[in-house]
Amino acid sequence: MSWEEEASQLGNDVSKLNIDAPVFVPGRNINAPAFVPGQQTFTPQAPAQKQEPSVGTSNAEEAMEEDKPASSNDNTTAAAAASVSQVKDQKMDSEQSEPSLQSHLMKSVKDSEMQKVASNASLLSSDADKGDDEAPSSRSAKADTRKEHLSLVFVGHVDAGKSTIGGHLLYLTGMVDQRTLEKYEREAKEKNRETWYLSWALDTNAEEREKGKTVEVGRAYFETNKKHFTVLDAPGHKSFVPNMIGGASQADLAILVISARKGEFETGFEKGGQTREHAMLVKTAGVRQLIVLINKMDDPTVQWAEQRYEECKSKLTPFLRKCGFASSSLYFMPCSGLTGGWLRDSVPEDVCPWYRGPTLLDYLDQMPTLSRLSDAPLRLPIADKYRDMGTIVMGRIEAGRLKQGDQLLMMPNRVNVDIVGLWWDELDVSQAESGDSVKLKLRGVEEEEVSPGFVLCHQPTPCHVTDIFDAKIMILEHKSIICAGYSAVLHLHTCVEEVSIKLLICILDKKTGEKQQVRPKFLKQDQLAVVRLQVKGGNICVECYSEFPQMGRVTLRDEGRTVAIGNVVKILPPTTSVSTD
Repeated sequence: MSWEEEASQLGNDVSKLNIDAPVFVPGRNINAPAFVPGQQTFTPQAPAQKQEPSVGTSNAEEAMEEDKPASSNDNTTAAAAASVSQVKDQKMDSEQSEPSLQSHLMKSVKDSEMQKVASNASLLSSDADKGDDEAPSSRSAKADTRKEHLSLVFVGHVDAGKSTIGGHLLYLTGMVDQRTLEKYEREAKEKNRETWYLSWALDTNAEEREKGKTVEVGRAYFETNKKHFTVLDAPGHKSFVPNMIGGASQADLAILVISARKGEFETGFEKGGQTREHAMLVKTAGVRQLIVLINKMDDPTVQWAEQRYEECKSKLTPFLRKCGFASSSLYFMPCSGLTGGWLRDSVPEDVCPWYRGPTLLDYLDQMPTLSRLSDAPLRLPIADKYRDMGTIVMGRIEAGRLKQGDQLLMMPNRVNVDIVGLWWDELDVSQAESGDSVKLKLRGVEEEEVSPGFVLCHQPTPCHVTDIFDAKIMILEHKSIICAGYSAVLHLHTCVEEVSIKLLICILDKKTGEKQQVRPKFLKQDQLAVVRLQVKGGNICVECYSEFPQMGRVTLRDEGRTVAIGNVVKILPPTTSVSTD
């Protein structure tokens, strides 16, 4: 083969080299060598050439060559020489750049491998410390530093502005963006509901948006500088009080929204209004702190008048203290849910000079830390359920903690289930503890087999299951007397069942708690008594108030009114057999 053919073959071979190949980084085999582009196993050999003459000789010969006539053979020779020269230049450039490129790539690969080895070593050591029964949690570091979690529920009379305030808070904290809010505003304007657009962030279904009334408990969340809040927007209409009770049973604190508009406050606070009933029910549900928002202070009938604010406050304070709220558990604040005044930003002093306290978000952020039953046995009452590629249940952990992969016992039907998915306010997490509102994906049970009021427990410590128990109740409102055999609707955590009073045990003194009368024949309004309740629908999950307060609070309702409130004092053996399948 002539040297011209060798040069041509050499050019073809060089053009086929894949010098742009990506770097191969070894996976689990840390001893695998790294592939560095440009370092090829095939090294082309340039053909032997004559010794190059000196500079002067080269110039003379070039002049002589220019005088010679050009021929086809000379053209071929020149092209081959140019190709060889180009290949030599490329090779020299690659040889000069290869050392720095190779050292840089080898250094990065070595660093990544060292990091991987170090992380594997730390992972193995942590697994050895934890034991074989606990897998390493990707959220363990985040769980230690995450913000304190609180659940708050908006309650109050219908049309007081609960959903509007909740939607505005979501917008101010960045949970609803400006584009979405503008879309809601356009849609509301098309329906001649210009002032309702903020409430649509929580009122999501068509019925609620069409009528402007919340039906189901809306759920959302937002964060302040120090805390993470789960928002529960309870309905205010008297027809949906059972839904409101379900939302209040999952809350740590409540925001009672009052309309300062002329006539609206009086309607809500008068006998039969929902302001009184909601305040009483949130206290019965175990809410520890109550914030009273005097809303619609920007209304033309109010115009941020201090006199109207003090009028509402003076009428509410005695009633709320009668419900059981101490002065330290109450805080009054003016606001405007539509304009956002005193929600995040303060109102100018020339508009509202008489209140210069904290805004709502500032006050929420400064709330003290609440105590939790994190070390107690697990109790998770199921509030809702649906099907989405499996069985999904929702609820609030009242006591204990759980993690993804745990095997739980669902009571009262005693079904073993596995947690295959865990979400905390739409965030995918690996563990949760007391106070967290969670969503679980369960394996081992069908959606039809789950009902609200069922409770998830760990297998060694199941909750009590019965259909008969003793409760201490206060008769709030009832026109006639109550005797044995009286039927009502029981609200117990997330459970709603029909019950009957089987036995009147005794009447207690409201101040001392001592027995006044044993085995009375009847009860009447404003009396405190111990009664025996029989569940008509079968066994339910129940705990004594002294052990698990949130699992032992009782509310009795009849004909759309709250008849009695109280707590469980004694659990009796069930009259019907408990399934052990």
